[in-house]
Amino acid sequence: MINTPYKDLEKHDNQLHPSLLFLVFICIFIGVLIIGNAIGAGLIVLVYGTKTLTALATLDTSSPQIINALWILQTLGTTFPIFAAPVFFAFVVVRDPADYLKANFRFPWGLLFIGIFIMLLSNPVIEVLSNINQKLQLPHFLSGVQKWMEDSEKSAAQITETMLQMNTIGSLIFNVLFIGLIPAIVEEFMFRGVLQTIFLKWTKNAHVAIWITAILFSAFHMEFFGFLPRLLLGLLFGYFVVWTGSIWPAVWAHFLNNGLDVVLTYLSQHKLIKIDPNETHVFNAVAYITSAIILFILMLIYRRLALEKKQITEG
Repeated sequence: MINTPYKDLEKHDNQLHPSLLFLVFICIFIGVLIIGNAIGAGLIVLVYGTKTLTALATLDTSSPQIINALWILQTLGTTFPIFAAPVFFAFVVVRDPADYLKANFRFPWGLLFIGIFIMLLSNPVIEVLSNINQKLQLPHFLSGVQKWMEDSEKSAAQITETMLQMNTIGSLIFNVLFIGLIPAIVEEFMFRGVLQTIFLKWTKNAHVAIWITAILFSAFHMEFFGFLPRLLLGLLFGYFVVWTGSIWPAVWAHFLNNGLDVVLTYLSQHKLIKIDPNETHVFNAVAYITSAIILFILMLIYRRLALEKKQITEG
């Protein structure tokens, strides 16, 4: 069993059952999401005109302002709601930001160093999961769903490719911040902060809470053929938070994952490396097995150090 840092689950608990808290949060998030997208679309029309909004809707990358429009909609329609909903919920609805955001720094800072190795060594495991995911096929009677998933995946890839066009060091730094760091912070506040806490209070089981949250985290990204790799990442982030009682080790690991993709994409675009960031056959079977074993050992070390620190703090 995990020695969860959430020992006093009833402390500061809201009177509402966690299932109702979950529904309340979902309603808040949907409301903010609708408002954010409406403001984003309105701003695009105001600044660039309806043609740019139409080009955005049809993913017409030839439009001269498409990248700016994508960033406006990404910021106001996605990033802002993912940040605003959990913060509003934690401060206004349950009035317990310490428990639902976990923005404390009471964890061994050496774990951030171990986190670097964990994220680097998880790449072969992520690759093999990605390859398995790519081969999964739905039954024939769900061929329409399969086609929709494939089309959605292509659209997401096209949007990502457009936003990751980096011609200068300045654009690299911008993307590291706005694709690497900021999404890591806001997504962890929402998933490992609010949602994982709700499911922990609901199920009273850290493993179940982590798995449910990781599944929702992966599904939320709507990239169906990357579901298993993102599920693994969600599990890693979830255990980091449970073991440390802080959101920041998960934010750090999340940022490392996102930021590394951005940097590798920049280096590849400028022919500074020969590795294709989208290549899914970089490693072999030996690397897969070795990576999985070392990753498991590092996670055990991470858990031990985190819980020892927690026991000392509580003692």
